[in-house]
Amino acid sequence: MKSYIFPGQGAQFTGMGKDLYDASEQAKSLFEQANTILGFRITDTMFTGSADELKQTRVTQPAVFIHSVISALTNASFAPSMVAGHSLGEFSSLVANKTLTYEDALRLVSKRASAMQRACELNPSTMAAILGLADEKVEEICASIKDEVVVAANYNCPGQLVISGSIKGIEIACEKMKAAGAKRAMPLQVGGAFHSPLMEPAREELARAIETTTFNKPSCPVYQNVNGEPSTDVATIKKNLIAQLTSPVRWTQSVQRMVKDGGTPFIECGPGKVLQGLVKKIAPEVEAGSI
Repeated sequence: MKSYIFPGQGAQFTGMGKDLYDASEQAKSLFEQANTILGFRITDTMFTGSADELKQTRVTQPAVFIHSVISALTNASFAPSMVAGHSLGEFSSLVANKTLTYEDALRLVSKRASAMQRACELNPSTMAAILGLADEKVEEICASIKDEVVVAANYNCPGQLVISGSIKGIEIACEKMKAAGAKRAMPLQVGGAFHSPLMEPAREELARAIETTTFNKPSCPVYQNVNGEPSTDVATIKKNLIAQLTSPVRWTQSVQRMVKDGGTPFIECGPGKVLQGLVKKIAPEVEAGSI
């Protein structure tokens, strides 16, 4: 059963999508449609912009979404039995299984990016990657830090968990993680504490946009970040998509459940190869590659 997976923020690179744009009229049309919907030529930034320009949340999220969706929709053999996306990638996966139209999903992604940017400005905050500690130990240390927000944010694969919170909270947590035996505790170059309670203002803003957007019956299950479970129920998908901004990304659990449900090969759609690498660490027995 082909499992298509879609990356999130961080997979972007300068020049992304230019090969797709040049390869087919369908792709070119979808890129130009995105420029119109967004009200600026995001293709210029994707194809020739600097790494710094591409790193801005309001650009990064739509850019990764556009690349991912176009690489899937313009592929002749694209036929998903199940889909999942990491954080932002969940929106791409919902286009892949026909829950959302490309246009509506892009509008939501743009709204999400700008709402998250505003939330970051309200609450200076950050994230850090913790390598080489058991998930339970990371959770325990996060819970032990009082008076600061620190939570587990991304369960990427066994031994790799990203934490999220206030700047001071993350500093304290990194010291405690190292003392507990973490191989590395690395602050990440991100604009804020994604997938933490500090994203609540963005969650509220996105919720209003999601509630006024048409969601269709999916063509196959989506395995959602908040619980790693498959869903084809529109009301559940909406609820989980809204909760995602302030909840952890349970990628390890999603992949494990997809494998249990017969998902292989895993095919990554979008820039980079991060997700297929994580899949191989979570389930070394399955096949994983790029579209």
